[in-house]
Amino acid sequence: MCNNECDASTEELAHPPKLMFDFEGRNPTTFWQSSSWKKYPKPLQVNITLSWNKSIELTDDIVLTFESGRPEQMVLEKSLDFGRTWTPYQFYATDCLDAFTMEPKTASELTQLTLLDIICTEDYSRGYVWKNDKTVRFEIKERFALFAGPRLHNMASLYGQLDTTKKLRDFFTITDLRIKLLKPATGATMVDENNLSRYFYAISDVKVQGRCKCNLHANSCVFDKGKLGCECEHNTTGPDCSRCKKLYHGRAWSVGSYLPIPKGTANICIPSMNGPVHRANASSLGVVNRNKGRPAGSNFSIFTDAKATVCLEK
Repeated sequence: MCNNECDASTEELAHPPKLMFDFEGRNPTTFWQSSSWKKYPKPLQVNITLSWNKSIELTDDIVLTFESGRPEQMVLEKSLDFGRTWTPYQFYATDCLDAFTMEPKTASELTQLTLLDIICTEDYSRGYVWKNDKTVRFEIKERFALFAGPRLHNMASLYGQLDTTKKLRDFFTITDLRIKLLKPATGATMVDENNLSRYFYAISDVKVQGRCKCNLHANSCVFDKGKLGCECEHNTTGPDCSRCKKLYHGRAWSVGSYLPIPKGTANICIPSMNGPVHRANASSLGVVNRNKGRPAGSNFSIFTDAKATVCLEK
């Protein structure tokens, strides 16, 4: 794809990782490209790690757009503890049984009972002809639809499930995301060892959409001094508003609640018995917590628990 003009040391000929996150629509298309498979048969493996140093709740599909053929084997992984431990989100392969000893499955086959299952899909690993065949997806909306209906018209049902099922909330929460590219597209059953430069990975766009996790105790999330942070309310504090402020331990901290629909419950931290006397604000989180922001052109968008938004280009 570089027409023998790839050169990482020369800006106009380089294809660095940042080109996976720039604005799309340029002509020619900008893309990151890995080194080629010159050390075959040693595996050509590349890890792409995205870190936010903040808990993020996914709100839409994760979409990777490949400028090369899509990988024949890859894994999408997530971390909930800032990269200390990793768990798979989904496996991708042209042959799931051969690559990962897993039966192939699609997101459309999942049910409410199996939503948290880790599956291997073959849908996104074949060669492409049309533009839409360049993408690899992790389907968030299809999973939401299991509770909210095919057009997400019954969000109250989804919010009720998220409110009461921690495992479900955690499934859609990440601090880091890792794309493990394990085998490039070959387009054939046999690798042409006389032309190994034709095998590589190239990605033009990575799109992740989410909102700051503030446990429904904030209406805004700001990017300050290189870090994302919730502007906590309800007498809460911490990166995710996950604890009560000092002298506000009159009852145990609790996550804000979407229930009862439509106004929810703030679950405000109240003053300790021996602390200063304050009148607790009894207002609930309100309907704004279910308002959805819209991405503003960036390849990565952060939405808060409510309608205030911060959009960042990764």
